[in-house]
Amino acid sequence: MLLHHGNEGFGGHHYEGIIHTSETSDIYFTLISGLPSIFITLWKDFSDDFETTLISPTGEFIDFLTSGPVPYNEEQEKFVILNNPSAGIWRIRIRGINVVNGRFNIWLPTVEEVTRDTSFRTPNIYTTLTLPSTSKRVITVGAYNSRINSVADFSGRGYTRSNVYIKPDLVAPGIGIITTKRGGGYDGYTGTSFSAPFVTGAASLMLEWGIVNRNDRFLYAQRLKAFLRKGAKRETNIAYPNPTWGYGFLCINNTLDLL
Repeated sequence: MLLHHGNEGFGGHHYEGIIHTSETSDIYFTLISGLPSIFITLWKDFSDDFETTLISPTGEFIDFLTSGPVPYNEEQEKFVILNNPSAGIWRIRIRGINVVNGRFNIWLPTVEEVTRDTSFRTPNIYTTLTLPSTSKRVITVGAYNSRINSVADFSGRGYTRSNVYIKPDLVAPGIGIITTKRGGGYDGYTGTSFSAPFVTGAASLMLEWGIVNRNDRFLYAQRLKAFLRKGAKRETNIAYPNPTWGYGFLCINNTLDLL
């Protein structure tokens, strides 16, 4: 499976911090008006005991609910759902009760749900990949500006929450992409949704060459991903892999030469 990873790099919807036993930390974020509901999620080490409270602009205290660990994840989620929340400055108050690790991550909903005007006061641009692009088995694609070889500021960054594996896998052009539009004609579009089709097309050519034309009958998903990573172009002044570029820029020419 091949996926783009969302446009959360500049959204301001991720916060990362560390808390210690008996320490209290207030994390501020802004909510815009008119939101029907909002889901806020915090992930932490299951060994840590936190007291986590949400404080509204009017001073109302709301406790987070707790779940996990679950069969597929050894960490713990704390979350809260707000219906028709008030606009203004909200606070998440975390107090360390009995802390072993202390590291935690909090996410607000995506730009498409709450816009960029809902954001943390001091966000972290990393670990901003959207689900399900954080899955190990998928090919995760970020966006860059192919005209000037610079990263797209909106492109979500890795790694995954526990830094277990590298995401994104690679990047492809995602700014000013000329393609067909609804109703006929052409227009320019921007976003990781337009980066993923470049890699989809490359993967399709590889599968045709390998499996349909019988040049490499075992060119299935993980082998295909490995060759896309290995064939990616890399700048000499950047250390790879990294949470912004993954293994580099898509290059189907290099990849097919390797095959």
